Amino acid sequence: MIRRAIIYPISFMLFVLIQVFVLNNVQFSGTVNPFLYILFVLWLPIDLNKFMVLGISFLLGLSVDVFSDTLGMHTSAMVFLAFIRPYVLRFLAPRDGYEGSQIPSIGNLGFTWFLTYATICTFLHHFFLFFVEVFRFTEFFDTIWRILASSFFSIILILMTQFFHYNAEDRR
Repeated sequence: MIRRAIIYPISFMLFVLIQVFVLNNVQFSGTVNPFLYILFVLWLPIDLNKFMVLGISFLLGLSVDVFSDTLGMHTSAMVFLAFIRPYVLRFLAPRDGYEGSQIPSIGNLGFTWFLTYATICTFLHHFFLFFVEVFRFTEFFDTIWRILASSFFSIILILMTQFFHYNAEDRR
């Protein structure tokens, strides 16, 4: 428990710094914007209080907004992600249910489960974020293309990070 109390704030800061200083500067032809910082919310324990998840998501989105000068777009998308997360978890729940304070990861729930979970959450986050950014349906197909391309690259980054984290857990 104490280990988590140390790791989560450090992870929070690392995800914000990586997103703001590295990934926000990676844009392929203005179409693909990878967002790795959503992995922090995806990794929160399953039984964590919903209001705590909403609060953490709000702070994470606000942190990215402050550094990116995006006027609440990331904050609203992260709060939306925190809101839908319990429904996605319930939809993907194993037959026996989840164990206590289980953390959604490849090591705990398997590759297929985590890929499905990360894909659904990433797509919904990106859908909300990009349509809030554009705020009109006249560019519908361009926005859908941005959502799909950014989701694809974000999921690749999330899986790469998950595998590095998974391998680090194996070595301990």
